[in-house]
Amino acid sequence: MLVLSGATLVLPDRLISPGTLVIDGDRIVEIRSGGPDRPNGSGLPLHGHVIAPGFVDVHVHGVAGIDALDGGDAIARMAAQLPRFGVSAFCPTTVACGPTALRQLLTQVEQVRANPPGGSSRVLPAHLESNFINPDYRGAQPLACLRSAREALDRFGEPRQRLNSDRHAFDGDDILHEIVRAAPDVGIVTLAPEMDGALDLIGFLTARGFRVSLGHSSATYDEAMAAVAAGARQATHLFNRMPPISHRAPGLAGAVLQTDDLAAEIIGDAVHVHPAMVRAVVAAKRPSRVLAITDATAAAALPEGTRTRLGGQVIVAGPTAAHLDDGTLAGGTTTMDGIFRTLVNRIGLSLVDSAMMCATTPARELGLVGHGVLAVDAVADLAVLDATLSVVQTYVGGSLVHSR
Repeated sequence: MLVLSGATLVLPDRLISPGTLVIDGDRIVEIRSGGPDRPNGSGLPLHGHVIAPGFVDVHVHGVAGIDALDGGDAIARMAAQLPRFGVSAFCPTTVACGPTALRQLLTQVEQVRANPPGGSSRVLPAHLESNFINPDYRGAQPLACLRSAREALDRFGEPRQRLNSDRHAFDGDDILHEIVRAAPDVGIVTLAPEMDGALDLIGFLTARGFRVSLGHSSATYDEAMAAVAAGARQATHLFNRMPPISHRAPGLAGAVLQTDDLAAEIIGDAVHVHPAMVRAVVAAKRPSRVLAITDATAAAALPEGTRTRLGGQVIVAGPTAAHLDDGTLAGGTTTMDGIFRTLVNRIGLSLVDSAMMCATTPARELGLVGHGVLAVDAVADLAVLDATLSVVQTYVGGSLVHSR
């Protein structure tokens, strides 16, 4: 039995301050107002602290010099690093890559999920920023790895040759085969719905249980809504790598804002999206339909100027984001604790709404029942924060996995 007493507890609909949280095994068994009631002297006093549900990052490419596509034990090493940023669960995220690299990543995800290492964040099924995006909106995605959705579907049932050692010598059906082969370990697939064959690909993927997210796309409003009708249920880093909204051409971003069928990722660092636009998104969608993400790269938590990798490409850690050598924006450097602080301190959201966007909504959208929330019988995944909202402790399943 673990008793955490005296902190402000961030519940789904209110704060309890001070409050007491009682954990038995991996579950929360009691939540009550007031400080400790512990005549036996047990419990941890946390006056002046905040306890939120552990953060769930559904879009993170890397951290602390580790890229998800590094191979070896990269996913396990990411999982070991992320608890210090309050992350209790995450989707390892790829840029477009070849089938060999994709297979290596998904094999790692399978292994770590089957045998979770101690002291680590939960590894969720991967998020693939896939090969089936719009080349004109690829951003830092490698052009040489992009493929046709139509050709991938047309050739999917044909006999396949062994994977080529040349990482660029492959067809779209090779990628599709790897996705289907590793189905339990692929959670989200980002694609551009306006590309030839993409609507059919959305139907193909959703029929097999994959969650399709729309992004890296020039889709019109009508094309976006056709993708929703085909089964898409998420938008990848809203506003980034899609055309701006116009009052006569709302486009993909406008479709995301007006339909409840799409949950919206938003990079909450106040760099990728202006704070005023984040507030507008939350007002339009409500926190229950917005997933705060980092889009963090291996440059996250590294000193400015450090050179590291994103899917084999060299990126440089800047003061607020990572960039390719040519200056192309290549993802985030802010970790989830920084996103939470930004939502509260710069965007001006409440602790309740910020916790919903950083934990509750992502967990619910991924179907993680009993996760991402402080409630009786919920899984005890927690982020304990000090008065500055910096991480002091992280618990995964009631076990302390990080202590500052």
